[in-house]
Order: sequence, then C-alpha cells, then structure tokens
Amino acid sequence: MNRAASGHLWHQLAGYLMTTHGHRPSGILVAGTALLALAAVGSRRIWPVSRTVVTLAHEGGHALVALLTGRRLDSVRVLRSTAGLTVSSGSPTGAGIVLTAAAGSTAPPLLGLGAAALIATGHLFSMLLISLAALTGLAVAVRNAYGILAILLTGAAIVVVLWRGSALAEALAGYLMAWFLLLGGVRPVLELQHGRRRSARGMPSRGTTDADQLAALTSVPGGLWVFLFGVVALAALTVSAFWLIA
Repeated sequence: MNRAASGHLWHQLAGYLMTTHGHRPSGILVAGTALLALAAVGSRRIWPVSRTVVTLAHEGGHALVALLTGRRLDSVRVLRSTAGLTVSSGSPTGAGIVLTAAAGSTAPPLLGLGAAALIATGHLFSMLLISLAALTGLAVAVRNAYGILAILLTGAAIVVVLWRGSALAEALAGYLMAWFLLLGGVRPVLELQHGRRRSARGMPSRGTTDADQLAALTSVPGGLWVFLFGVVALAALTVSAFWLIA
C-alpha cells in the first residue's frame, strides 16, 4: 500500500470516528477506548506491564501532596514489579503525613476525573500538555533507572501524539488515558483488599500498604481506609463515565 492510499484510509477512519461538529469524538471512539482500557486493566498479561502507569500516578499523588503539606520530598522510586515507594521527611504525625499517605491510592481515579473534566469541556489538548508537564515534574524526584525509563516512555508517547497534531490521534490518546486511569484506579483497591485478606489468613503479603500505614497513623481501621479508597475510585469512574459518554 502506497503512502497516498494509506493517507486516504487514515482520513476516512478519522472522519468515521470523529463527528463533523467541532471534531468531537463519535460514540464508537468513546466506547472503543473504554473497552481497550478495560482490556488493559483486566488482562493478566497486559496489566503487570500497564500497571506501571498507574504506579506513576500513585507515587505522583504521594509526592505532590507531600510538597503541598510542607513536607520535604526525598525520593520517588517505581520498581520493575510495578510497586513504588515515595519517601518524604517531616513530622511523623499530623495531617500532613496522613494526607500524604492517603493521596497515593486516590490519585489515579482523581487524575482520571480531572482528565475527563478537561475532555468534556473541550480542553483535550490541554489535558495532554498537563499530563506531560506532570510527568516532567515527577521525573525530577525519581531516583531509580526503571522509574526514569517508565516516565520517558510514557512521555514520549504523549509527545508523539502532540507532534502529529491529528485530532483523531489526540482523541484516542486522551480518552484512552482517562479511561485507563479511572479503571486502573479501581483494580489496585481490589488487589489491596485481597492482599489484606491473605495477610489475615497468615499467607505472605507484599509488606506494609498505605491502608496499614494510615491505620497506624489514625484510629481508623485499615479496612475502612480500603473502603474509602474504593468509594473514591467508583465515584470518580461513575461521574467521569457520565461526562465522557454524554
């Protein structure tokens, strides 16, 4: 297939997936990106790799709130296992450390909610730029090679979309990113609860979780923190789905 024919097919596809009014995405594109994100989150093969993006959002949430509450951000690490670790210095008690600990699990769905709000109000291009800026800021704090590589690959994908300048490419990337953060914010909560049940039965666990840390910092049981994480994730998904579909 020559270049002219390829370009013609791409133009036809773009016209099929984008409506004529303001180049707004069609229902097929919105539903298709949602299904792709669901497949990435639900697949046993894809999720262990794609979960790294959720980990970046998770650790970015810890890092941002640590800075906003006046704590000193020491380092951020994103591991090959898709686990992450954010270290900050400051008071070992108080609102600052509690908010910092709670920010991780709530960050992916809330970022997805923010992305959906920008898309729904016609600021899809700005959403992609903000995502790129957030990755750049996180890169300053990351202290391991795999974490830097994950940021570079994710950022490069966004740069390619922005550089191409196609309305279809931007819509595909923006909607897919929003759906993935929203759906990817739900699964870790389920995994967290599953891990706590395994630990309660005396089975090996992955170590101290955000819920365990919050339970130690407050009088609220870890199970209730997991429930609150789930409420935030499902609420963000519900509201965002309404915005994106409407």
